[in-house]
Amino acid sequence: MLNKDDQRSKAPYHQITVVAHMMTPGVVQIPGDVSVTEAASLLEREQMPCLLVKDTESRFGLMTPTDIVKKVIAQGLEPDEIEVRTIMTRPVQFIEYDRAVEEASTLMMSAGTPILIVTKQDQPVGVLTARDLVLSPKRCLTSVPATISVTDGESLGAQHHSTIIQLSHVGALVESPALLLPGTKVVLSFSLPDLTSPLTIRGTILNDYEQTCSAGKSHIASSPGVDIQFTNLSPADQSRIKAWVLQNSPRSSDLS
Repeated sequence: MLNKDDQRSKAPYHQITVVAHMMTPGVVQIPGDVSVTEAASLLEREQMPCLLVKDTESRFGLMTPTDIVKKVIAQGLEPDEIEVRTIMTRPVQFIEYDRAVEEASTLMMSAGTPILIVTKQDQPVGVLTARDLVLSPKRCLTSVPATISVTDGESLGAQHHSTIIQLSHVGALVESPALLLPGTKVVLSFSLPDLTSPLTIRGTILNDYEQTCSAGKSHIASSPGVDIQFTNLSPADQSRIKAWVLQNSPRSSDLS
C-alpha cells in the first residue's frame, strides 16, 4: 500500500491558477479627504491601476484615472478643490488571494466591475483587473533549478537547492526540501534558459500547494511545493519573466 508521499509523487500534475498568481501586488490606500490632484500624483508615482479610498471604517471606494477624467476634467472642475470621496467608485469588490481566477472572473461579471481588491485575511494585499486576466500570462509549467534562502532584512540564511515548477511574472511554485512557513521572507535565485543574466528575486511565502488547492476548491492531487509571491520586482525583470513565460507557454494548438 502506498503511503501519502508515494501517492503524491505518482499522481498526475495539474496546474491551479489562483488570484495571487495574476494580481498586481500591493495596494495604495488613502483617506477620503485627499484632493484629486494629490491622488492623481500618487497614482502616477506608484504606477497602480487604482487607489483604495478608505472614507470611514466601513465605507470604501476606488479612484481610477477614468474617475478623474469623467468626473472632474470633463466637468470642468478644479481637481485641487475636489476630495476623492466625492468621485470614488462604490461599492468595492473584494476577493481573497487564494481563490481561483475563474471565481474572480465570475465576480467581475456579476458585479459589473473591472477591478477587484485582493485580500489576505481581510487585509488588502493586491489589485486584480480584467486586463490582468486577459493580457497577463498564466503560470508556465517548467523545471528550473534554483536556490532559495530565508532572509531577515539584508542578511541571508542558508541556501537550499530547489526547483521552480511553475513561474509567472508575479510569483512561482517551488519544490523545496526546506520547511518554509507562510509569511516567510525569502530570496529566490535562478537562471532562465535562453536568458544570459541570472535573476535574484525577493518574495514572500504565501502557503504550501496543498493549502492553495484546497482553498481553490480543487479536489485533484497536488504536488509538494511552496507558493512564492514576488515583491519589489523591477519592471525590467518583470518584463523579462513575462516574455519568457509567454514564449514557453503551450499554444492552444499544442494542447489539441
